[in-house]
Amino acid sequence: MTERIIGTVRRVNGPVIEAKGITDAVMLEMVNVGEARIVGEVSKLIGHTAVIQVYEDTTGLAPGDNIYGSGLPMSVELGPGLIGTIYDGIQRPLEEIYKISKEYIKRGINVPSLNREKLWEFKPHPELAPGLEMTQGMILGTVQETERIMQKILLPPGISGNLQWIIEPGNYTVDRVIAKVMTSAGEKEISLFHKWPIRKPRPTAERQPLLQPLITGQRIIDTLFPLAKGGTVAIPGGFGTGKTMTQHAIAKWCDADIIVYIGCGERGNEMTDVLTEFPKLVDPKTGESLMNRTILIANTSNMPVSAREASIYTGVTIAEYYRDQGYHVAIMADSTSRWAEALRELSGRMEEMPAEEGFPAYLPTRIAEFYERAGYMKCLSGDIGSVSIIGAVSPPGGDFSEPVTQHTKRFVRCFWGLDRQLANARHYPAISWLESYSEYLDDIIPWWEERVGPQWAEDRREMMDLLQKEVRLLQVVKLVGPDALPDTQRFVIEVCSVFKNAFLQQNAFDVIDRYSTAEKQMRMLALILIYWRRGSDAIKRGATIVKLKRMKALQDVIKMKFTIENEQIEKFDRLQARLERGLDQLGSIYE
Repeated sequence: MTERIIGTVRRVNGPVIEAKGITDAVMLEMVNVGEARIVGEVSKLIGHTAVIQVYEDTTGLAPGDNIYGSGLPMSVELGPGLIGTIYDGIQRPLEEIYKISKEYIKRGINVPSLNREKLWEFKPHPELAPGLEMTQGMILGTVQETERIMQKILLPPGISGNLQWIIEPGNYTVDRVIAKVMTSAGEKEISLFHKWPIRKPRPTAERQPLLQPLITGQRIIDTLFPLAKGGTVAIPGGFGTGKTMTQHAIAKWCDADIIVYIGCGERGNEMTDVLTEFPKLVDPKTGESLMNRTILIANTSNMPVSAREASIYTGVTIAEYYRDQGYHVAIMADSTSRWAEALRELSGRMEEMPAEEGFPAYLPTRIAEFYERAGYMKCLSGDIGSVSIIGAVSPPGGDFSEPVTQHTKRFVRCFWGLDRQLANARHYPAISWLESYSEYLDDIIPWWEERVGPQWAEDRREMMDLLQKEVRLLQVVKLVGPDALPDTQRFVIEVCSVFKNAFLQQNAFDVIDRYSTAEKQMRMLALILIYWRRGSDAIKRGATIVKLKRMKALQDVIKMKFTIENEQIEKFDRLQARLERGLDQLGSIYE
């Protein structure tokens, strides 16, 4: 639809504009305001007036300026060229904008989201021929986007009909027409890319149960509080507790095919860290740069507040696009608190009735709508894909009772609460084993027991029981001191200390320790539990805790995360034999 004038500005209130004389605008329509063509979106319509939230600085706008309608909702361009690109909150490519306007983004700058000049090698699906009846989501052909990502060009959702023509194999730009389909509404031309509204979830054939874990290589996550592929998790924590660093570690090492990293209102230096670090990192699966499977949406705290509100929808729509091609996508949203603050500011400027702490009454609905777009899906193309959402929450002062954290807990099934004391003690990841939980555990136990070991669930449960016992014993220790406890109870505290240092604490800068396979995690846990079980027997036979602590094999157990690589599983067998032999000898001395 061609651009037309739909009204004029009546009042400017920060990023919110009141418009008058509205004729044929529709809700959520993308508009351009003033001669600078500032991008905005219609958020309210009342008679001949409208409220528009704009995604750029409104300085200089004045009553009487024209408002131009596009006839389209706020949309993103989906096609070859997304991987490795850095966008802002409304999918403007920042590298291309930098070439035009250097460090400062000029208002109204209009750069296509996808490069219109780059050629992509398109290979039509061999079974397609004119006259074939096409349904939405069917595969038209493929484009090799990166060395690892083969992008499937799909018939966009909502389009189905008789295939009239498809182009020959060759190199084409993204806007080149590659097929024509006769639909009930007439002939539709299909190019290598299409647009999709960011606030509308992309359709799928069927939602599947979540039965596979998303392996992150972080032991406290995978073993104690696992996340399923297609699941949702919140990472709340105060300033400096390691939310961003935890998300960085997951983005680097998780077994998702594609990472969408959304810097939603965070400080610029945190996004700079991602931008400078990720291109240098090597993807362990391919040996290529990690950017070859990453899409970055950089929307920092000094960018317009309403673009922050749109950024998470932009990110999740791009993730759904790759999910529809059969890929497993992980979204890092950092942080949803900044996004909620954008909602609060926009709501205040629209003079809506506030709810608790000034947030709009519809905050829970918006949070639910975002997390509900995760899932493990059978797609329209017949492929199986997933979107997993890992959302950081930044409660002021680390107060988990504030509204954003509490509402998020209602809609996610996994919770990794970060602890200030652990972070201060340099224990990373600083995920609290007392406040965190995962509701995916029962669903993914069969995967662990089949792929890793039948005793995994029992070992995990036993270790969690010990951690709970330790909490109660430490309360007694605070009152009467450790010497008042019998050796059997002091040994519980000792084993939990070994578990925290040798298993839960993980060094992201150590080549061996930064990533642990599922099998290595299970073997490490099993060794610590052998120390617990046989050590308890030795104490009952008269052994002392001092003797148990001084065992040479125990020191090797504590250092195993640094000394045994993921592929060296046989070293665990030798270490286990030495540990068992030492514990048996210690117990037999006192018989």
